[in-house]
Amino acid sequence: MKIQENIPLNDKTWFETGGPARYYAEPISIDDYKSALDFAKQQNCEIFLLGCGANILISDDGFNGLVIKSANANCEIIFAEKDENNVLVRAGAGISIQDFIDFSLDNNLTGMEEFSGIPGTIGGAIFINIHYFEFLLSQFLVCARVINKRTHEINEVSLDWFDFGYDKSKLHNNEWILYDAVFKLKKVGNIETAFARGRSAEIIRHRENKYPIDRTCGSFFQNFSPNEINDSKQIHVAYYLDKLGIKGELSVGGAMVSHMHANMIVNTGTATSADIVNLAIKMQELVKEKYGINPKPECQLIGFDKNPLK
Repeated sequence: MKIQENIPLNDKTWFETGGPARYYAEPISIDDYKSALDFAKQQNCEIFLLGCGANILISDDGFNGLVIKSANANCEIIFAEKDENNVLVRAGAGISIQDFIDFSLDNNLTGMEEFSGIPGTIGGAIFINIHYFEFLLSQFLVCARVINKRTHEINEVSLDWFDFGYDKSKLHNNEWILYDAVFKLKKVGNIETAFARGRSAEIIRHRENKYPIDRTCGSFFQNFSPNEINDSKQIHVAYYLDKLGIKGELSVGGAMVSHMHANMIVNTGTATSADIVNLAIKMQELVKEKYGINPKPECQLIGFDKNPLK
């Protein structure tokens, strides 16, 4: 595995903005990961784990450290339980969510199709415990292998170890790297598989009609918790943003609030990361001024000297 220098990142993120990585690596094996971690220690530099770049905004100055983009995209059936209704599947951190779904359906395994059309890798999906309506990724996760950034120790951990919450997991403490994970999926017949494929296609069609799919990070701000909004039943940040009438109207430079969804910022083609940040600040200010509550970013901000948002 080669450690590369001064590698552009704007072509590796959905926003298509941001500066270069000082160092860059795409490890596949556990030894590759250990080599990358050794290098970062020798250079005394920070590490950032990059998936497919769907939920991040990288500074225009780039990232002054080592960017590790997981390339272990293996996927294999490892165990079928005695009742033959459930199967365990191991997936590498670098495989895309959709590729994992397609592998599962090709083997008559269902469950993961609920997350069809969500951009990202298995590593990123576990990092934030992706959700779609009532489904959470943690409902299907059994265990995983993680690597300690400091000691290089390989641990197999259970579901409980992740301490999952809304858009968070133990991986947020920045001490561990996910290598791969094991999921329990349901074994079904051909008719049920065909139904699941149809559901997958319909979910993708629904998402593409409802949300922007190019040059965006997805939802930029988190939904509110009930205690943040004085026990109001409306926790969805898009509700408040939509009422402001900014959808498809509010913009800064090449960054604009999507005409399809008020909680999604899009790069119209010329945006810088600074444009996106300044637009997000305006959105925060408008919500704070009218409703007295401050949206917090769900999008990860990478490479900034300090958090530019309020």
